[in-house]
Amino acid sequence: MENEKLEQNKQEEPMSLLTMSLITGFVGGVLWSFIGLIAYIFHFTEIKPNVILEPWALGVWKHKWIGTVISIGFIGLFGMIGALMYYALLRRFKSIWVGIGFGIALFAIVFFIFNPLFPSLKNVFELKRDTIITTICLYILFGVFVGYSISFEANEQKVREDKREKNENSASS
Repeated sequence: MENEKLEQNKQEEPMSLLTMSLITGFVGGVLWSFIGLIAYIFHFTEIKPNVILEPWALGVWKHKWIGTVISIGFIGLFGMIGALMYYALLRRFKSIWVGIGFGIALFAIVFFIFNPLFPSLKNVFELKRDTIITTICLYILFGVFVGYSISFEANEQKVREDKREKNENSASS
């Protein structure tokens, strides 16, 4: 009985699924935009992460290294929005294909709907094939990263709740 009261024996409450989703979205956005920067450096894509600053920022700084760092941070914030969309609509699905479809859908939204916001971003049909393939792959990887992480944690949370409920029911009997 005394053992249960010790702080070292208490189990930490896991963070909420929503908080975990936001963190996953930010990390996914930063990670995959950094990989996109590497792809740009090695000429796999014509699109640099800095393209996100074009509609909002003035000056030459946005094309320098500080602009790249700030762009990657902004993409992390937009990754949080993507994670919230996945959390709200698709968290109950456990298939990797849902994450792949989510990544493709995000690609379509950005390149077909939001394309006019970015003046230097060519139309999808004007981009080189390498750029299209690399960019679709990055969006798919983001979708799988975010989707699988959120779905896995949602399933784990459900298992913990079921286990806790089962323990409470057996304890009251």
